[in-house]
Amino acid sequence: MIDARLKELLTGPGLISPSGFDALALEASAHNEPVEDLLIDRDMIRDDQLSQILAAEYGVPAINIQEEKIDEEVLRQIPELVARSRGVIAFGRDKDKFKVAMRDPSDSDMTNLLEKRLSGPIVKFYISKRGLAEALGFYRAHIREAFTKILDNLKDEKLSREDRDEATVAVVDSLLRYGHESKASDVHIEPHAQKIVIRFRIDGVMHDILDLPKNLLDVILTRIKILAKMRTDEHRAAQDGKLSFETDDDKIDVRVSIVPITEGENVVMRLLSSKSRQYSLSDIGLSDADRAKIEHAIQNPHGMILVTGPTGSGKTTTVYAMLKILNKRDVHIATIEDPVEYEIEGVSQIQVNARTNLTFAKGLRAIVRQDPDIIMVGEIRDEETADIAINSAMTGHLVLSTLHANDAATTLPRLLDMKVEPFLVSSTVNIVIAQRLVRKICEKCRASHQVSDDEKKMLAGMKTDIENMRLYKGTGCAVCSNTGYIGRVGVFEVLFMTQEIKQLVASRAASPDIMRFARTQGMTTMLEDGMDKVVRGVTTIEEVIRATKE
Repeated sequence: MIDARLKELLTGPGLISPSGFDALALEASAHNEPVEDLLIDRDMIRDDQLSQILAAEYGVPAINIQEEKIDEEVLRQIPELVARSRGVIAFGRDKDKFKVAMRDPSDSDMTNLLEKRLSGPIVKFYISKRGLAEALGFYRAHIREAFTKILDNLKDEKLSREDRDEATVAVVDSLLRYGHESKASDVHIEPHAQKIVIRFRIDGVMHDILDLPKNLLDVILTRIKILAKMRTDEHRAAQDGKLSFETDDDKIDVRVSIVPITEGENVVMRLLSSKSRQYSLSDIGLSDADRAKIEHAIQNPHGMILVTGPTGSGKTTTVYAMLKILNKRDVHIATIEDPVEYEIEGVSQIQVNARTNLTFAKGLRAIVRQDPDIIMVGEIRDEETADIAINSAMTGHLVLSTLHANDAATTLPRLLDMKVEPFLVSSTVNIVIAQRLVRKICEKCRASHQVSDDEKKMLAGMKTDIENMRLYKGTGCAVCSNTGYIGRVGVFEVLFMTQEIKQLVASRAASPDIMRFARTQGMTTMLEDGMDKVVRGVTTIEEVIRATKE
């Protein structure tokens, strides 16, 4: 779409200021990317909101592909390469017409090509860039078939050594690609007495993927060690390394950990996709009220914003979402991280390095001398880091960081345990965000059911008609690997530091007292936020209980 028309559509109703659009258009031109994509990335408009506006302009309906039943026979009539490069997804049939989602429904050449390919007329829908990326995941179900063919080839005893080496390379490459396409955060290669077990962590849960012959362990280990620049002759010591590989539209960094165990060497590869971390505050599951509190807090030029929760609860993703909004040319942002999970253009990022004794504390001391406006500390782990971070927030910097704590109210006494004076905590902390991750119900196989008596007890207190309510769960399908879930979303509690809460902290009030008072001021707990998502059909009660239980 022409930028001038897009500007008219957005500035007319006051969704964005003319000057704001012009600045964004200039930046988009410099980076050679569409303005609409940058609008979403900067969290200036919701993806669904922009989709509705653009769909109306094109004169076609907007579509959320996750809410559609995908006809796999129709889907595969358009090759994945064409779907990816031309931004189209054929997803269903309505009588004699094919339903096709398009990034540009006005592309007449593509329309003609699709009608020839599908041998029939098409009904066009508008799909956003993010929606297209989700839809392309429906192609991944057949990746395992290709992987199985490689393994069958390896079982051929007549295979030459050269062909066997090539097949081994293909095994490792397929493991990484299949892991990425399955949206796995970690790939585990676990040697047992008679076999190798491959497991993926998907949406926080471990899944057995397949078994490999034990005699492949050495060649797989050697291939991974070469790629990760590790010692291939070391088998009795733990090693860490990293490698990377590219897909059609992404570069994946892989952190590799190899540890010797009784049956060989255990491998865990963490997949870090730059695109998988590029969420906005609109995407991660915040309610409108909590999101408004956070957007207000990050506009403060100084003070501290803390995100808390256990390992793997999405804290870093939330911090990155805030950094995306704050990342403008008129400010200098510096970070100290372990590891740097993806690079942000225009941000000075420092990697913690134990070998050179570059700790969070020492890196933070160095950052303060770099004239930053905004500082992001990957994690406050000790008293020294806490002290420097608090003092930085006191001296005119906006500091974002993460901390391990069970809930928002516990975070404040946790800082006191790190020898930070109560008056410093109360005067510097602007907002505390506590979070967990729950799995989302698969949209393709989602089915409703009448609420049970046990579920009614769990939902007691919700402001809704529980007696006539229907809840949802996934029945299992190829898209979600028969789990009933696909993707994850956050459940949150956001503690905004009002004057009264600051006084409680300054007087060393216990966390239950802080929590009770915050509730009287309208704070929603993680459990309540989770149950609200249950009622809205986003997740299940079992997931919320699993994630929020102490």
